[in-house]
This record gives sequence, C-alpha cells and structure tokens, in this order.
Amino acid sequence: MAHDPRALDDAFLAFWRERHISTLTTRRPDGSPHVVPVGVTFEPETGLARVISSRTSRKVRNVLAAGAEGQRVALCQVDRARWSTLEGVAVVRDAPEAVADAERRYAERYREPRVNPDRVVIEIAVDRVLGRP
Repeated sequence: MAHDPRALDDAFLAFWRERHISTLTTRRPDGSPHVVPVGVTFEPETGLARVISSRTSRKVRNVLAAGAEGQRVALCQVDRARWSTLEGVAVVRDAPEAVADAERRYAERYREPRVNPDRVVIEIAVDRVLGRP
C-alpha cells in the first residue's frame, strides 16, 4: 500500500516514532543485496531518514561505492501485521554537526549511542513510502 510521503497520517508517523528495529537494504558492488538490522529515525517534515554507523561498516561502504549521487536503498520496519518501508537515495555524511544531529535523534527514539569516533550518518531522502501501520 503506497502513501504520499508528504501527507502521512498520525498512525503512520506514530509507528515510526515507536521503538522498533528496522532493516536497511543496500547493494554491494556486485549488485547483490546487503540487509542489516539498524536503528533509524525519520523526520517527515524534511523527508529524511537517518542511520548512524561506523564509517568502516559494509552498509556505509556500499553507499559510498555508488558515488556522489548516492545509492537507492530501502528501510523496513515490521511489528506483527504492521509494517512500513521507506525508500529513497542514501548518501553518507561525516560533518560533525550532521553526525551530532543524527545521534541526538537516535537517542530520542532508542537510547544514547555508544561513543564512536568513526561514526558517520547515512541520510536517506525518502521519496517512496509503503506500508500498513
């Protein structure tokens, strides 16, 4: 079931504020999918989803390998019959202010992240939303 990313209802937005683990699907350089569990935050006002990670992780390397234009990815969250997928183009940000903002958002939804001097943020510009929250 497709939704307008600019007009999500309260139930949908509440689902993305609840504490759930999601999966992030990226493509390896050989084209095969790489799916990993992640914590994700979603900011509907800007259409940005964020995943914090170490710069040496496979998911970060996959996004970086796509080049400056970024890589199309999918984030999926499931809770019994409720589910949602956010799709969009991901890029890696390493500016201290971008990482700090993503860490703050992560702490609000999950918990304070552990200290990681190699942390970056994967930012996904969400342009397609599916689900049944």
